[in-house]
Amino acid sequence: MGFFKNQFSNLVEWNESGAGVLFYKWQNQEIKKGSRLIIRPGQDAIFLYNGRVEGIFEDDGDYDIESEIIPFLTTLKSFKFGFSTPLRAEVLFINTKELLVKWGTKNAINLQAPGLPGGMPVRAFGTFNCRIVEHDVVIEKLAGIRQTYTVEDVKERIISSLDQLLMSWISKEGRDMFNLQADARNIAKGIESDLDMDMRKLGIGISDFKIESFSYPEEIKKMQEKAAAQSMVGDMGKYTQMAAADGMARGGRGGSGVASDMVGLQMGMAMGQQMVNQMNMGGFQSQPNMQPNAQTQGSAAAGGQGPKFCPNCGTPTTGSKFCGNCGNQLI
Repeated sequence: MGFFKNQFSNLVEWNESGAGVLFYKWQNQEIKKGSRLIIRPGQDAIFLYNGRVEGIFEDDGDYDIESEIIPFLTTLKSFKFGFSTPLRAEVLFINTKELLVKWGTKNAINLQAPGLPGGMPVRAFGTFNCRIVEHDVVIEKLAGIRQTYTVEDVKERIISSLDQLLMSWISKEGRDMFNLQADARNIAKGIESDLDMDMRKLGIGISDFKIESFSYPEEIKKMQEKAAAQSMVGDMGKYTQMAAADGMARGGRGGSGVASDMVGLQMGMAMGQQMVNQMNMGGFQSQPNMQPNAQTQGSAAAGGQGPKFCPNCGTPTTGSKFCGNCGNQLI
């Protein structure tokens, strides 16, 4: 009897040898006396008889089919194994884990953009997660005609509709076609909602849809780089200030060269402007009735020429005897 028992018994299991498989149908439809069911972590086992669901088993473990499984089957509770009468049933193993899928547009998507009559070709790349969420729908829509269903099958279905979804969600709310990455999160959330609604018709849920990058043509990249360079040149005032501050900091540590020269120039200009402002505000303005002191008069007489700047208003004198601005006598 031991010989016949070994001949008729078998293991009902799924080793998950192929990566990215969402469900697997056990191929041997004859479950013999002494057979055992093995459910691994992350798996559900569904018994089908004549196309109907007889029982769903979700707890992982090693079970004796005759004593631990059949008593829980809907219409097979009284099934008795005979000497040569195996149970003819199907076992569908469901992968309950969430699987990560990488995606990318097959062809460039032409988006309407200002200044580009033919549109701007853009590619996109990213990831999403998928898993089986409704067993009954999977059995009805897929398991009846498929031995397995993989993430590649999901990816193929999604890619076929992704171009239209990208165009639709990118075109909303007047997004900047040249800086789509800034709004990638909102675009991805909208696409995720639409894809999840579509794939649930097959019992599969889509979650965590992400757009990792948008890819522009080389010509567009060069235009962006040129625009950035022009923007930098147009803001040379800030650049000069930053260079002066950097040179001043290094000047305290013995800096020299162009940076030091720039610092000196900037400091000289700032000091000169400050002096002029102070003089215009009266900081160095003499009183109307005050006469030049003896030292000033002496220096002027000895030199034979007046001061270079008017002591009253600070205006350059250019060697004149009277200030051209306020009329103050200089010699």
